[in-house]
Amino acid sequence: MASVTRLLEWVFFFYFFSHIPITLLVDLQAVLPASWYPQELLDLMKWYCVTFKDHLMLDPPPWFKSFVYCEAIVQLPFFPIATYAFFKGGQRWIRIPAIVYSSHVATTVLPILAHLLYGDFPKTNQVDSPNQQERLTLVSVYAPYLVIPILILLTMLFSPQYRKEEKRKRK
Repeated sequence: MASVTRLLEWVFFFYFFSHIPITLLVDLQAVLPASWYPQELLDLMKWYCVTFKDHLMLDPPPWFKSFVYCEAIVQLPFFPIATYAFFKGGQRWIRIPAIVYSSHVATTVLPILAHLLYGDFPKTNQVDSPNQQERLTLVSVYAPYLVIPILILLTMLFSPQYRKEEKRKRK
């Protein structure tokens, strides 16, 4: 069980380590001024939005922007802390913050996935509405941000390495 937990910690380390540049360079483009980004990143985002028909990133609705603001204000400061904790492994102090983080992310990604599957996507000059196969492809892009936090939550709740209490010395 300890080796499975350590493997999961490495997955979590990579998730948080890689999520720092993803958030700064990609996700925050939905809410920050375009002038803050080099043209190459803006072009890459436009290519992604057009290729994958991601209307949420192309023209983010207010509810989606609120999730991105939460990512910037609440989650981004947590990423280096979690990266350190999971790199070191077995850091029990990360348990409660990881539970809060994973619960928060799961509750924001679920409505995104529901919108991708069932929401209305207006046809624009740049992008058509996605068909069912394209919707499923978009879901596969966003799904890891639900799956990994659920794995984090389950690990923090049920792994003996994170659940056990330290025995206190009696005087």
